[in-house]
Amino acid sequence: MAKESSFDIVSTVDMQEVDNAYGQAKKELAQRYDLKDSGSSIQLDKQAKTVTVNAPSDFVAGQVSDILTSKLAKRGIDLAALSWGKPEAASGGTVRRLARIVEGIDRDTAGKINKDIKAQKFKAKVQIEGDKLRVSSASRDTLQEVIAFVKSKDYGQPLQFTNYR
Repeated sequence: MAKESSFDIVSTVDMQEVDNAYGQAKKELAQRYDLKDSGSSIQLDKQAKTVTVNAPSDFVAGQVSDILTSKLAKRGIDLAALSWGKPEAASGGTVRRLARIVEGIDRDTAGKINKDIKAQKFKAKVQIEGDKLRVSSASRDTLQEVIAFVKSKDYGQPLQFTNYR
């Protein structure tokens, strides 16, 4: 019998690159003439994996988050990894926007990916292992088809394919 090949579907974010992008965005925020004295700020909480944008208005909050997202994109971080919340009123008439950094595949998304792969009737087995999925098959071509299929779908977060063997 042929040896089974497999790969893992994971969702990871390089927090060091996020930290570097945060540092660049904070520096640009301090230097840009239109935002310098506006009272805007960005905070990164590495433990909670959140980014908080404080600004005097909705418009300025949008500009600050655009700066951050452009720095993240330049550093190769998929912007789908940020889940932005709705702007909320903060003290002193300011606006606060919170973004959560999505890492790991939750149960619902893993189940949806599993169901979609099974619906295509690929000759592959899918196992949910914590915050990742392992897909295995006797045929490497089938695995390539599964990767192409999953890449074509949008699950609301960036997915990577690792441990291909």
